[in-house]
Amino acid sequence: MINSLDPRIAREKINEDNTIAPLTEMDNWETYEVFHQKKRGEQHEHVGIVHAPNNEMALLFGKEQYGRRGISVNIWVVKTSNVFASDYDDADIFETVPDKQYREAGGYKVMEMINKYKKENKGL
Repeated sequence: MINSLDPRIAREKINEDNTIAPLTEMDNWETYEVFHQKKRGEQHEHVGIVHAPNNEMALLFGKEQYGRRGISVNIWVVKTSNVFASDYDDADIFETVPDKQYREAGGYKVMEMINKYKKENKGL
């Protein structure tokens, strides 16, 4: 028998010479990200993940798992493999100018002209 620290394997009493058949398509379901909308006009929010054999079952599982806990008017499911995310190494794409000087007029060349005009026409 296979000795394992995992109690699930120990309970099965698997022989070491046991050949395990490869998984079939239905043995290994994909994961789907579930989003729900609380009421019309609001954005969808991520509420969790379900395992399902296809899109239709993922929608059904998503509704059963997350739609019954609260008010939902719409549910989206997306295969986890279809979600594209940025790398943590690309953190520089989120950097902004912290002082936001571009919002102030002081940095423009026009200020020099305005001050010069005020100085020249002080007596008017």
